[in-house]
Parts: sequence; C-alpha cells; structure tokens
Amino acid sequence: MEADLSDKVVLVTGASAGIGRAAALLLARCGARLALAGRDERSLRAAADSCARAAGRAALALPADLACDRGCRLVAAKTIEHFGRLDVLVNNAAITARCTIQTTDMETFDRVFAVNIRGVYNLTRLLVPELIKSRGNIINVSSIVGSTVSIGQLPYAMAKAALDYFSRLIAVELAPFGVRVNTVSPGITVSKMVQRVTNYTDEQYQEFLKEAATTIPLGEVCVGEDIAKMIVHLASDNSRLVTGVNVQVDGGLQYTNDHRLIKKQVQ
Repeated sequence: MEADLSDKVVLVTGASAGIGRAAALLLARCGARLALAGRDERSLRAAADSCARAAGRAALALPADLACDRGCRLVAAKTIEHFGRLDVLVNNAAITARCTIQTTDMETFDRVFAVNIRGVYNLTRLLVPELIKSRGNIINVSSIVGSTVSIGQLPYAMAKAALDYFSRLIAVELAPFGVRVNTVSPGITVSKMVQRVTNYTDEQYQEFLKEAATTIPLGEVCVGEDIAKMIVHLASDNSRLVTGVNVQVDGGLQYTNDHRLIKKQVQ
C-alpha cells in the first residue's frame, strides 16, 4: 500500500542535504505539509523549493542551530505557529567527527553530543505535547554504528547508541498517549557529510563506495532515497502498530564481521 500523508504536518531536521533532503522530498510527494530545519540557510531554502515543486505548495524553511536552546525553541514555536499542529517529527540532524579516545578532545565530544543527542532530546521534549494532541509519531535517524563496534568515530557512535536507547524508552513512555516512536539506522550511505569528514576527493570517494559494496551482503551501498522510503513507511498509517523498533537499512552489513569500510571512512 502506498504511503498517504495527505495534509499531515511533518517536521524534518537536517533537511538541507543527504538523507534529510531525500526524506523531505518523498514526504512532499506523499502529500505532507512540511517544516524543514537546517543550519545551512541557502541549501535549506533550495531543499524547500524542491519540496514545494514536488508537493505543489510551499514548505516552511527554518534555518536554525539545534545544538542550542534558542534554535530548538525557534523551530518548535515557528512550526506550531505556522501550521497549528504537528503529526510527525523526523529527527535527522547530525554531525560526525574522525577520532578515537586517543585523538578526540572535549570540544569535539561536546559538539557531537550537542547536535546528535541534546538537540534531539530538547526538540522532542518541546514538541511532545503537540504530538500527543495529534496522536502522531517520531522517527529518529540513527546509524548501525550505534550497535556495532566501529573504531574511529567514538563520540558519534556513542551518540547514536544513546539515541537508540532514547527512542526505545520514549516509545514506552508515549505509547499510552497513542504516540509511536521508531528508529531508522542507515548503513554505509552515499553522503556529502562522510566525504567532508574523510577529506576524500570525488574520485577517492567513488573508489571507497565501490570497495564498500564488496563488504555488504546485498552488494550495494545505500542512497538517501533508500532511507527516505523507510522513514515514510514508519511515518504513515501503514505502520500504525509499529513502535519501539530500530530498522537497519544497510544491505545486511550489521550481520557481518566485515566492518573494515566503516572503520576506513573515518580514519
């Protein structure tokens, strides 16, 4: 059954690029009314324009830094002020860093946790009352590194493990109010964020992706649309009795012992 999100109000964070932008576009095509949050205002407005063309109506662009209280309050308040409600919250915004316990510093640790955990916690806390009113749902975008050992991205992996636990716990807390909470964990996914953190050239990154495919049981890396389809499925009534789950979209990588490519992308 095709997902129908007609007139559902959906807030997507980290919507200016990558998985967030792919999810926003697919949600727009499924009829959702969109609020999009991101730090890069120019890219965010371009994403909002693309969603507007796909949906035939404007998307609300909300440039903000969700690592700070002001940014979270602004996004929450402006979304409700504009639409009067919220049905789905997609917590996708995240940053990563290349480091181990021997190479990281507390500034890096704090920055990763501020965006990947504190921002998610804060924005969710602010919007839960609206989601209870609408009996809505939350989709948190995590990563398979939250449940596998991946040397080279310690604070990022720790933050994703914390996000997985947060999702399971609030799924139980909010179930009596009719609010569902689920997690999507991508595997190796084509991403500008990964390319930036590795400092790969375009040629080097394409070589990395080619090698990555050889470590994945299904033989392919993910693209943003693969993750977007799962986000939309969980957001829709097709998943009306699904809550507290963590869906890995990774071609089976989490079931192998061959994680050399996950390690390599941050070394």
